[in-house]
Amino acid sequence: MRKKNVIIIGAAGRDFHNFNRYYRGNDNYNVVAFTAAQIPDIDGRKYPSELAGNLYPDGIPIYPEKDLTKLIKDLNVDDCAFSYSDVTYQKVMGLCAIVNSAGANFILLGPKDTMIKSTKPVIAVGAVRTGCGKSQTSRKIIEILMQQGLKVVAIRHPMPYGDLVAQKVQRFAEISDLDKNKCTVEEMEEYEPHVVRGNVIYAGVDYEAILRAAEDDPKGCDIILWDGGNNDFPFYKPDLNFTIVDPHRPGDELNYYPGEVTLRLADVAIINKMDSADGDAIQTVRENIAKVAPNAIVVDAASPIKVDNPSLIRGKKVLVVEDGPTLTHGGMKIGAGTVAAQKFGAAELIDPRPYTVGKLTETFKIYPNIGSLLPAMGYGEQQLKDLETTINNTDCDTVVIGTPIDLNRIIKINKPTTRVYYDLQEIGNPNLEEILCDFIIKHNILKKEECSCCH
Repeated sequence: MRKKNVIIIGAAGRDFHNFNRYYRGNDNYNVVAFTAAQIPDIDGRKYPSELAGNLYPDGIPIYPEKDLTKLIKDLNVDDCAFSYSDVTYQKVMGLCAIVNSAGANFILLGPKDTMIKSTKPVIAVGAVRTGCGKSQTSRKIIEILMQQGLKVVAIRHPMPYGDLVAQKVQRFAEISDLDKNKCTVEEMEEYEPHVVRGNVIYAGVDYEAILRAAEDDPKGCDIILWDGGNNDFPFYKPDLNFTIVDPHRPGDELNYYPGEVTLRLADVAIINKMDSADGDAIQTVRENIAKVAPNAIVVDAASPIKVDNPSLIRGKKVLVVEDGPTLTHGGMKIGAGTVAAQKFGAAELIDPRPYTVGKLTETFKIYPNIGSLLPAMGYGEQQLKDLETTINNTDCDTVVIGTPIDLNRIIKINKPTTRVYYDLQEIGNPNLEEILCDFIIKHNILKKEECSCCH
């Protein structure tokens, strides 16, 4: 029986993981191509032979997703495995229709074939959409565990946009590691907050190799924290699974893939941003959690905003720069920077679109609903230059930086700037400390008398 020819439909993340876990070394399949979407400038590359294994001495080419129908026919493809996240069910089934009409099967790999078991207890943090608040939740969990004297090693969902061989296993323990690994803005936004708090974070391409390195980290490891990406379900089998739901986008928790999967897997569902959301929207989200994850513990939470210099906002014309993916495929119309601008009395939010250049102009064409906010796109050097030029071109008094990192560290802004900060804050009970206390005692990480939460 001949091998089945396979295309993996991806976006430089879950697709590589699915290949590594299910297809690499599997003699029943021949992966003839990856396709790429969502992230700019990742097609036209190869998944290298050094990572692809002995069955693929020439590596595997990566093509644009728009060529899918032609690729299926030209490469005699049997199966197409959809392998990226934060897309509507309409988008998923639209791709299924394209694949089926070209003659191939449409495959969705699940946790059984893709999750890796750790030798350490695993806490996973995911969400139903990108931009729900995974990062501040991960930070809060780590801070609580570190206060117990525990060594937590974080592992971040992949963002492999550079040299894939060099990115097989990446370890970030100091700020200098970000420059050493030539991180994009999106990567820095996720890694830097962990590093500055004194904990180690891993990322890369080969997530089994990453897990084994993290388990044996030189600083020690008591617990692995999976810091998820978009709305994907974990790459590792979790012992405690947190899923964050966003009442700014009520209903999305049941309409996006694989966000609903992530919610159905939740041990704990966190309703975030309740301080800035509509009451009816919060109730919708609460009812949907009860519908699909009735056994999940529900934590109410807020993301309170603070800025380092409110006087630079009050009465000023401001340009708001927000987290890129949250505005693009996340579809958010408001971010932390916008909330801060409104809260601290900005006179006007300046529309950046008349001032954009290069790849940022392209971004607004691809995502026309972004509106008058500026996404901090920085997947490559050119995008970073275009971001800098666009900000400096914009006729404003102040730049409000709503991204998790200080953009002044990586680009030169010729205007006054103020940064926005936000952390997770639980409302009432249950809270994270109680939940984590139960977890560390249940898994014999600490005895009850050793746990400061218990006395």
